[in-house]
Amino acid sequence: MDRRKFLNRTTAAAATLPFMGLSMPAVKPASMADRLSQLTGENYWKALREEFPMPADEAYFNTGTMGAQPTRVLNAVLENMRDNAFHIARCDYQGNGPLLLQGYQGFDGLRTKIAKLVNARDFKEIALIQNATMGMNYISNGLDFKPGDEFINTDQEHGGGFGGWRTAAKRYGLTYKEAHIPIPANDPQEIIHNIFALVTPKTRVIAVPHILSTFGVVLPVKEICAEARRRNIFTIIDGAQSVGHITVDLQDIGCDAYYSSLHKWLLAPAGNGILYVRQEVVGDIWTVASSYSWDNDEDHGLRMTQRGTGNVSLIVGLEAAVDFHNEVGSEKVIQRIKALGDYLRAGLQDIRKVKIVSSVHPAMCAGLTTYQVEGIRPVDLQNRMWSRYKLQPRAAGDKGLRQSTHIYNQKEEIDKALEVIRSV
Repeated sequence: MDRRKFLNRTTAAAATLPFMGLSMPAVKPASMADRLSQLTGENYWKALREEFPMPADEAYFNTGTMGAQPTRVLNAVLENMRDNAFHIARCDYQGNGPLLLQGYQGFDGLRTKIAKLVNARDFKEIALIQNATMGMNYISNGLDFKPGDEFINTDQEHGGGFGGWRTAAKRYGLTYKEAHIPIPANDPQEIIHNIFALVTPKTRVIAVPHILSTFGVVLPVKEICAEARRRNIFTIIDGAQSVGHITVDLQDIGCDAYYSSLHKWLLAPAGNGILYVRQEVVGDIWTVASSYSWDNDEDHGLRMTQRGTGNVSLIVGLEAAVDFHNEVGSEKVIQRIKALGDYLRAGLQDIRKVKIVSSVHPAMCAGLTTYQVEGIRPVDLQNRMWSRYKLQPRAAGDKGLRQSTHIYNQKEEIDKALEVIRSV
């Protein structure tokens, strides 16, 4: 097709698009349900892999950094951006025409879906933010502190989990502490002990990850939050690696606040995250990014969603990702991720000179595994996997090779990774 025909056809197609706001249905292959309904076991997961645009001969093992978007999520974003651009002159801000802005609206329907996914009591407890780093900063900058207050992190925090607390400590002259997490960590009680050994009457905040970013260890956050509440200590959980990866039940966890990046395991476009604050304490959090709803006492989630103009199409993509996750089935996704992680760890344990530096405790591991192979640098092993079989995990500096497993991965791809390890 020559350029003129291509442009004419593209313009004609765009002109026929209806007005699309957040309620626009995500583009999805009509045949997906029919195509998968009769499949079971590995055949089901191989067929589901076709929902992702990655080349069939490439295996992506770095979900811990960025999830692979399903085709329908990508299409939802692109089509909404195209629609907004084409119909921009028809936007009157009265609910007609395209929705161009995203930093002021409540998106109640989407927040309701997310609240159900993480078992919040009310969608108004959920704020739509950019990522986990923003969630941490909203709380560390939104709480009032007094001289002598103390914070507790772990010594394995991501920068998006410690930066706000270190800044607050330096700014206000407060005390910042780090609880030691063993490497590998296979005893939940040891972690709990190490955290509360640092607690004093001045401890104001305990902020810990749900899953450690580098080593993939699932921390006993429910027990930590229960003990903290008995001591009247504010708890905030870094769930950057958790939503879409493991079960996140906020009412069961019992934390005061929880934040997550949804571009990882939930497979949403980058630029999407959530912040949850429990109803009973949300009034104690000052608005950090302020706009029209800066003092909204009826919907605190909306109050903390105020971030100004952004790309509303990313929110459309987020809803498409939530719908995709729910269509496959949240429990089904979580079980598959864990099963593949267990399959990888079992294979690694059978190879001499391999050391798993993640947890192998059944309750403390899921789909993110970090390991070391004696005699080869992690980055060299990563490069060898790609050059041999187009497998893409991630080297975590000198700490090991971090390999994530998700629903678009297959057991035979893990077998190939194990084969490369044996060969070195």
